[in-house]
Amino acid sequence: MEEDYYQERLKKLEAMREKGIDPYGHRYDGVMPVEQVVAGFEEDAERKVRVAGRIMAIRGHGKAAFFDIHDRTGKIQAYVKKNALGDEAFELFKMLDVGDIVGLDGPVAKTRTGELTVFVEEFEILSKALMPMPEKWHGLKDKELRYRRRYVDLLCNPESREVFRRRVRIIARIRELLEARGFVEAETPMMHHIPGGAAAKPFVTHHNTLDMDLYLRIALELHLKRLLVGGLERIYEMSRVFRNEGISTRHSPEFTMLELYQAYGDYNTMMEITEEIFSTLAVEICSSHEVTYGEKVFDLKAPYPRRTYGELFEEYAGFSMWDEDAVKKHAGELEQAAEGLSVWALVDMLFEHYVEPKLDGPVFVIDYPLAICPLAKQKAGDPRICERFELYVGAVEMANAFTELNDPVEQRKRFEEQVKHLADASGKIDEDFLLAQSYGMPPAGGLGIGIDRLVMLLTDSHSIRDVVWFPLLKPPDKAKK
Repeated sequence: MEEDYYQERLKKLEAMREKGIDPYGHRYDGVMPVEQVVAGFEEDAERKVRVAGRIMAIRGHGKAAFFDIHDRTGKIQAYVKKNALGDEAFELFKMLDVGDIVGLDGPVAKTRTGELTVFVEEFEILSKALMPMPEKWHGLKDKELRYRRRYVDLLCNPESREVFRRRVRIIARIRELLEARGFVEAETPMMHHIPGGAAAKPFVTHHNTLDMDLYLRIALELHLKRLLVGGLERIYEMSRVFRNEGISTRHSPEFTMLELYQAYGDYNTMMEITEEIFSTLAVEICSSHEVTYGEKVFDLKAPYPRRTYGELFEEYAGFSMWDEDAVKKHAGELEQAAEGLSVWALVDMLFEHYVEPKLDGPVFVIDYPLAICPLAKQKAGDPRICERFELYVGAVEMANAFTELNDPVEQRKRFEEQVKHLADASGKIDEDFLLAQSYGMPPAGGLGIGIDRLVMLLTDSHSIRDVVWFPLLKPPDKAKK
């Protein structure tokens, strides 16, 4: 069916060219956004306008037609009449299809039914669409096709456009909030000699000229901390990171991460910043601190409760995380393979199984076991614990933060312990980072927020693919296999 439409439109394309008309237009100056045309309309004023946009509907009979054009700001009706355009121009108009992009000139007024309309005196074809738009009433409903043809999804689904408008506003507002606190934005390398800053499997690439393998970054952390050493005391980056792991409604191989670091702060400082970001965005994006997500409503007004990792573990698992025998026993009873994992890896697995599903939140889970936090500072008074938190909303981790470890000797010990459990080439110590710390890294708090998950929450979207502009998909020829 698409091929039939394509061939039909190709014929119209060639007919336009035979008439000496360029069907792909040129620079078109003086265009007014549709919303300005609507806002500036005065009933008694004679006003000519120039608008441009995509034709989304045509209603025509004989020697006249109404049609709708959409631009980035809205839609407006237009009216063409053969007597006003002339025979040649009207014949060209009859070659137009839904999906074509046109420019229009003419006065704006209301029809007898009260609809604001551009009465076209002149028009130009700016781009001839060869593929048909989705059927009017059903749109692009197939989810896989929506992700694969995001450009059509955005054209036809106002809900999708609104999600991405909100995404843009969220990212811009976060930058404003951080800049108001004195943070500056950095750009750090995407290709690393050694993957670090998180426990994740990296993507490996190869640089031909240098004849060396490199790793797409799994986190922003270690380079931003180098900048702390360099005197940038409030630093952040909001950019892509890459993890060669599973795909689900909450996980994507590439995703957008915000990481920030503040010298002379700690994880309590990071809790304050997290609360400001989440509570401010809730009001500005959703018009209320109460955010609806599916069938639940979450109150994002600060402050949020603080619960320790240990007390939550004991409350929901029914035994202490310090009870090694109980940990091994219960981990062995789970369907997940527990053999070969360290005791603290088992504790974290049990926390994910027993506790995370109960964390409706918003709630800060604080004070994690030191053994699972190689980059966090120990808690004063209890060396088994570190100053770390994760924010949970709707049983989903939304943010992760530490009081940062800035002792290079202790950091080396932690790295050495960590790489014992890594069998692949990623199990290397970042000596340059340790060298940077040896010049003196100030005490600091650090925070990471998954931007895609935050957008999901604030747009009531239930798959990360719904909030990523172009999610990774299988090639079309493999998608149905």
